[in-house]
Amino acid sequence: MLITNEFEAAQSIDKVWSFFEDIPQVASCLPGADLTNEMGDDRYEGTVTIRLGPVKLEFDGAAEVTERDEANKTIAVDASGADKRGRGQAALQLKVALASSPKGTKIGVSLDLQLAGAAAQYGRGMVADVTSVLLSEFATNMENRLDAVESGLDPARASSTKPASGLVIGLRAARIASIRVFRRFFLPYRPQAN
Repeated sequence: MLITNEFEAAQSIDKVWSFFEDIPQVASCLPGADLTNEMGDDRYEGTVTIRLGPVKLEFDGAAEVTERDEANKTIAVDASGADKRGRGQAALQLKVALASSPKGTKIGVSLDLQLAGAAAQYGRGMVADVTSVLLSEFATNMENRLDAVESGLDPARASSTKPASGLVIGLRAARIASIRVFRRFFLPYRPQAN
C-alpha cells in the first residue's frame, strides 16, 4: 500500500538535508525505532516496536539507503523485517524529497508498505492512519532536534523518542478514521447553495 505525507520544517533545506543524511539521527526521531547495528555501506540493522492497544508488534530488520541524490535532495531507503514472534513480515520502500518553501523546507514522504501475517489483519485504513500518526510524531521530533542543534543544545535530549505506544496512537488514528468516514458519508450530501 502506498502512503504519502507532507510536512514542513522551519529550517533551511541544507540543514534538513544534513539531518536526513545521518541515518542514526533519523532513526532516533522515529517512535518505536532502535538502530542496533551500522553495517557500513549505508546498511543498518534495528528493531521497530509498535504497541496498539493489547497488540504489540516487534520487528527485527535491516535497512539500506538505495539512493542519495544531493542535487535533487532526495533519499530512498529499502527496509524489511520479521516479527520477533514469527507472526508476520513487513517490507517498505521509502522515498523522501525535500524542497524549499516559504516556511523553510517542505518534506515529502512516499512509503510503499507491504505487510504479511498478523500486522496485515488490521486493514489498509487503520495501517495508513497509524502510519500518519507516526510520521506526525517523527516530524515533531525532527523539528525539536533541529531546533536543539541550532540553539547549541544536546540534540539527544531534545528528541527523547518513546516507543510507539498504543493509547495515543490509537486515539489519534481513530480520530483520523472518524474524519475520513465523516467526509465520505456526510460531505457528499451537503445542500447546495443557490
